[in-house]
Amino acid sequence: MNTFWRLVGPIGLLIMSALLSACGVFESKEDEELKPEELVDFNATLRVKKVWSAKIGGASNQLLVGLRLADDGNLIYAASQDGKVLAVDPETGNSRWETDLTAELSAGPGVNEGFVAVATKDGEAILLNAATGEEQWRKSVGGEMLARPLIDGDTVIVQTIDNRLLALARVNGKQRWEIEQTMPLLTMRGTASPLIVGPLIVAGFDNGRLVGINLETGDIQWDSMLAMPTGRSDLDRLSDIDGVIAVVGQDVYAAGYQGRLAAIAAESGQLLWSREISSYVGVAADWNSIYTVRDDGEVIALKRSNGDEIWTNDDLLRRELTLPVPFNKAVVVGDFQGYLHFISGFSGELVARVRFGRDAITSDPLVMGNRLYVQSDNGTIGAYEVVQNRSTQSTPDTSKELDDSSSDINPAADDS
Repeated sequence: MNTFWRLVGPIGLLIMSALLSACGVFESKEDEELKPEELVDFNATLRVKKVWSAKIGGASNQLLVGLRLADDGNLIYAASQDGKVLAVDPETGNSRWETDLTAELSAGPGVNEGFVAVATKDGEAILLNAATGEEQWRKSVGGEMLARPLIDGDTVIVQTIDNRLLALARVNGKQRWEIEQTMPLLTMRGTASPLIVGPLIVAGFDNGRLVGINLETGDIQWDSMLAMPTGRSDLDRLSDIDGVIAVVGQDVYAAGYQGRLAAIAAESGQLLWSREISSYVGVAADWNSIYTVRDDGEVIALKRSNGDEIWTNDDLLRRELTLPVPFNKAVVVGDFQGYLHFISGFSGELVARVRFGRDAITSDPLVMGNRLYVQSDNGTIGAYEVVQNRSTQSTPDTSKELDDSSSDINPAADDS
C-alpha cells in the first residue's frame, strides 16, 4: 500500500477518480468537483516578458521527481531526468558547461561551496565541480532521493524517501552519520528538502515531524510534530511534510499535508504560532508574509509575524500548482498546463498570466535578481522579467492561448 501511494500520489488519485467517473462510479456533481478550475479573463495590470528559453534535456515522466533550478548568485544550475546537468548564464540562457551523468536523476541540483550535488533514482548521490561540471564522486546511499541535496562546509546532506537523513564527507562521499525516522504505512510521494539554520539542519519527514539536527554530530536537538495523524484509516492519517521549508532569520516555516502550517524557533523548536492548513507544496516567505497553496489549490498569504490571513485566491483550484514564489510585487505559481500565474502580493488578485509551454510545470520557479526562472517537465528552462506596470487590460480567452514562445502572445505578457 505504501508503494502504491508513492507511485500514485494526489495527482494520480485525481486521474483515477476522473477515470472512474467516466465509468459512472461518481455522480455528475462529484465529477465537477474533481475538475481543475477553468481559466477566466481578468484585468491584467502587470507586463511580463520572456527573455530567453533553452532546452536542457529530455522530458520528465509522469512520476513526480525533485528536480529544481538552483543558483549560486552567478549561474543557474539545472538538471533533467535523463541525466543532464548544466550551468547556465542567467543573462542569455547559454550553457557554460554540460555534463551527462548517464543516470536517471530524481533530485537536485543543490549548489554551494563551489560544488553541485544531484541524486539518482537508483539511490546514488553525485557531486560535481561547479566551475567545470567534472564529476568528483558517486556514493550509493541505498534509497531513492526526492529531496535536493544540501552542501554546507565539508558536508553533503541527503535525504531518502524511506525517512533517512545522511551526512556524507564532501571530499570523498564517505558517510559520517545517519538518522532514521519511523515510516508510516501510507505516505505521499515526495520529500521536503532539508536546510541549514545556524548550526542545525532542519528536516521534515513523512511521519509529520520537523526535526532540528546538529550538523556536525547528527544528534537531534529538537523534534516537533507538525502534522498530527488523525482518523481511523491509513489514508485519513497521512501526515507528510513534503513541501518546501522556509526560513527567515531564526524562524522556520513549514506545512504538513493534512496537518498545520507553523512557525517554529530554529534554535529551540518552540512553536511560535500555527494554522490548520493542509499543504503538500510547503511555504515560501518574504520579510512580511508567507505564502502557501492549500491541498485543493487555494493560494494563501499570511502575516509572517502571527499567521493572520492577509488574502486568499481560489481562481486556480485543482490546477496542481507549484509553490507560490515572491517575485517583484507578485507571487508566481506554475500549473499542470504550463501556465505561470502572477498574483498580487497585496490583494491576492491575478495581475498577469503567461504560458511557458504546453507541458506541466511541477518545479517551483526560481527568483534571481530581477528575473524569474522556470523549468517545465519537458526539459525546457526560461527566464522572465517584469517590464513595467501598465493600464488595466483584459486578458484574452486562455482556452485558445498558445504558449508565449509562439507568435500568438498573451498581451498581458508579450515579448515586445
